[in-house]
Amino acid sequence: MTVETKSSDVNGSNQEAEPNQPLDDEENKTPPVKKKTSSCSGLKAFLAALSFSYFSKTFSGVIMKSSITQIERRFDLTSSTAGFVDGSFEMGNLLVIAFVSYFGAKLHRPKVIAVGCFTMALGCFLSAMPHFFMGYYKYETASHRASSANSTSSINPCSLHQDVNDTILGVSRSGCEKEPSSYMWIYILLGNMLRGIGETPITPLGISYLDDFAKEENVPVYVACLHTIAMFGPMFGFLLGSLCAKLYVDVGFVDPDFCASLKKVLSNRMYFTFLCCSLLQFSSFIGFITYKPKYMEQQYGQSTSKSNFLIGITSLPPVGIGIFLGGFIMKKYKMGIVAATKFSFTMSFLAYAISFLHFFVGCENYAVAGMTVSYEGEPIPFDENAIFSDCNSHCKCASNVWDPVCGDNGITYVSACLAGCESSVGHGKNTVFQNCRCLEISSSWTGNNTATLGQCPKSEACSMNFIYYTVIQVIGGFCYSLGGTPAYMIMFRCVQPEFKALAVGLYTLVMRMLAGIPAPVYFGAVIDKTCLKWGSTSCGQRGACRLYDSVANRYVFLGLSAVLRGPSYFIAIIFYILIKKHFQNKDSKPIENGQEDAPMNKEENCKIKQRLPGSPDGENESSI
Repeated sequence: MTVETKSSDVNGSNQEAEPNQPLDDEENKTPPVKKKTSSCSGLKAFLAALSFSYFSKTFSGVIMKSSITQIERRFDLTSSTAGFVDGSFEMGNLLVIAFVSYFGAKLHRPKVIAVGCFTMALGCFLSAMPHFFMGYYKYETASHRASSANSTSSINPCSLHQDVNDTILGVSRSGCEKEPSSYMWIYILLGNMLRGIGETPITPLGISYLDDFAKEENVPVYVACLHTIAMFGPMFGFLLGSLCAKLYVDVGFVDPDFCASLKKVLSNRMYFTFLCCSLLQFSSFIGFITYKPKYMEQQYGQSTSKSNFLIGITSLPPVGIGIFLGGFIMKKYKMGIVAATKFSFTMSFLAYAISFLHFFVGCENYAVAGMTVSYEGEPIPFDENAIFSDCNSHCKCASNVWDPVCGDNGITYVSACLAGCESSVGHGKNTVFQNCRCLEISSSWTGNNTATLGQCPKSEACSMNFIYYTVIQVIGGFCYSLGGTPAYMIMFRCVQPEFKALAVGLYTLVMRMLAGIPAPVYFGAVIDKTCLKWGSTSCGQRGACRLYDSVANRYVFLGLSAVLRGPSYFIAIIFYILIKKHFQNKDSKPIENGQEDAPMNKEENCKIKQRLPGSPDGENESSI
């Protein structure tokens, strides 16, 4: 049996892990050597390395989240399929989380974490492979034809002789037989799954290691530092995602002694209640964060690049600050587990109440002729849309394309052909379509009958609502993150010390399996229900959604998140009653992991610590 010893200096005062001592479960056959510690201890070096690992895993994860829209369009996937690709990370995590959480604590934990980081790197490399093997991206737009033609030639979108059944925006149906690369999104799925496998040991083994070997009063600050540094990963990830969005694509056996431990952990009423509460909250969170950039694009008319950029600089810094302050407040006021529970769920409920303001700062639908408004500019019901009109009946227009143009009357048309345009000047993105007959039938329009590529921007009122939305996000995110560190400490304070690693691992397993995997899929499925206009592949099959019903999208997206999160607070009340009943006769300072009769003197604490696998030297005896 491997044993790690404690050491103290000649005056009897204990320090954190010695820099010259092994960090984890290495076999020590010699008695402890009394040495003075330096300011750069082995535990602090481990904390620095673990912080970098946290940064790396969140950074790579957000790169994937910020690329959902691009993945949909590059491979012509629906939102639910793209959500399945995103959920493959949780699938990989699910494969090994139980094994790593239980057996990892018996091994050299820093080495296990290092192997996981290397595996994450391999997964990221595999996810990048399709970019180097796929051909040029063929997109649906008239400017693609214009840029390949003579710059002085004129496009006539209203051709009287084009074959709609055989040609869609100049792309021959014969090209659909030459698209083996359309299945290369599987490489991204497999790479994301491999990245999930590699991320598995970082959180359960890293956090349990710190809680075992650091002074108890330092653990909240260490955990807060970890999560604060981890927040830089999403921030830089969204910023990098913003930059990339501007670039075109051209340029073993299970031990049964395990089953008994699992039963003991799950039979802990406090832990089980906390698990159920967290599951609902995490399901809401993961679904919301996955499609948040997309929501900003569709609801407020923001570009993919700007959405990622704004999330990186407005939403994440307050969350990072809140996580750190939560740990600092917990230490400063010496919060016990009851006080930490009250503080954490109060902050979470306050953030939940603030989030309801989002329902009042949405935007109306894009004014799209034949879909959300009539060709005369009057609003029409969803089930009465008709993209053909007398003004474009003389043109042979395809109905299953999405190449929008913005008329000078402020109405968006599905294509230049459906706008009745008969000629064009310029080329590329600067193409201007002229003599657009459908602009003439607008009852209040007397200006030019021209149109430009792209959708018309939303109103000024929508721009103001987007500012309010951002402010609500900042305030709500900060309030919620204040209770993040106390909530995390509660999780392994309500179980026995030998089950801490298993409790954290089981928590991660349940979150990944029951929230991380299904949430992006069913969020994506309900979002798909609000689609007004689907794109099409070169084979004529349905591709990614191009236009959503903004009002329906807002209520479905925000409503599903609120419905999932709401019941968690009733469970939180039950959890608080259990915690208060269990600890009401205990001292107000943090009690060791929910033990019924937690030892309060140093000698008994030391014996418990030495019985734990992988206890290093260098931590003072009062650190329990």
